[in-house]
Amino acid sequence: MKITEDILYVGVNDREIDLFEGQYVVPEGMAYNSYVILDEKIAVTDTVDARFADEWLSNIKNALDGKSPDYLIIHHMEPDHSSSLAAFCEAYPEAVIVGNAKTFAMIKAFFGDIKNPKLTVKDGESLGLGRHWLTFVFAPMVHWPEVMLSFDSADNVLFSADAFGKFGALDAEEDWACEARRYYFGIVGKYGVQVQTLLGKAKDLPIDIICPLHGPILKENLGYYLDLYKTWSSYDVESDGVCIAYTSVYGNTKKAVELLKEKLLEKGCKKVVLNDLAREDMAECIEDAFRYGTLVLATTTYNGDIFPFMKQFIDGLTERFYQSRRLAFIENGSWGPMAIKKMKAHFENSKNIIFADSAVTVRSALDETSIAQIEALAAELMDKR
Repeated sequence: MKITEDILYVGVNDREIDLFEGQYVVPEGMAYNSYVILDEKIAVTDTVDARFADEWLSNIKNALDGKSPDYLIIHHMEPDHSSSLAAFCEAYPEAVIVGNAKTFAMIKAFFGDIKNPKLTVKDGESLGLGRHWLTFVFAPMVHWPEVMLSFDSADNVLFSADAFGKFGALDAEEDWACEARRYYFGIVGKYGVQVQTLLGKAKDLPIDIICPLHGPILKENLGYYLDLYKTWSSYDVESDGVCIAYTSVYGNTKKAVELLKEKLLEKGCKKVVLNDLAREDMAECIEDAFRYGTLVLATTTYNGDIFPFMKQFIDGLTERFYQSRRLAFIENGSWGPMAIKKMKAHFENSKNIIFADSAVTVRSALDETSIAQIEALAAELMDKR
């Protein structure tokens, strides 16, 4: 696949994988992207998962048409992008491996001492291939410490490492934003400050094409993708609406959140999303919590604490620095409801969290008191939107 006259796609689609990173459900598979830049000197960027090394090397061979690569540039050392390095070195022992100091420390940890020649680059340095010049932009902790990007000034192409990536193979026909959002908040979401730093470095580059390590090559309406990354990395609200995340043991807490959703819609709420934490993909639920400006947490008191799936969900939020949102709570407890107190404590170190004044306590099942509390909570959430 031609990206520009001189830049070719040589990556692979993985339709065998069920869990990415051993945790993220990927029904549409994954793409491991790799690129070849044809010039006086030839560069390959990144490798692919080791299971697809043979297919990838075949793609490179077809793209080079009898020539040999001069460089292999490693932007990111995570094994889905680097684990075919040994196979590449065996096939092309004269090729120079390009990385930064942290890259080579990780290469040694993963592969031991490789025999290929090495070129260590620094932030802001450039590598000339002929017409193409690649300038390296370091992006530590987006989302590993060795990550760097490179910008090709000839064709205005940004090789963006994991930034602007998404779940899904390249032959999957699906909306970019949904799976890119789930990918971002699941994998990169903790590192919003670092992403903001990267966006600051990239803002003056005349980017026409973004080539990520996962997902499609982005060529049109780049402002759309950049704006979403600005929103996500600054923890701003993306969409108007309310996310309700709940667990329910015997169905009574579920009835409470369904009633709250009904009341919110009656009062004019544009969007209410219900997430059953025990049954739905946790990464999708976390994505929704970051997407909307209001989050309602509803769970039972369980062993004097909160239900395990709710605890896992809240941990997923706080470890990603969940902030600048409004939070409301619903608890259920037959004899000693403690869930609101326990849930609220998890957010004591979170920034710019506004707690709703209204709260709902269900004692086993809905009654007049808890129904009135739900009505009051719905009214407050709509009055203060």
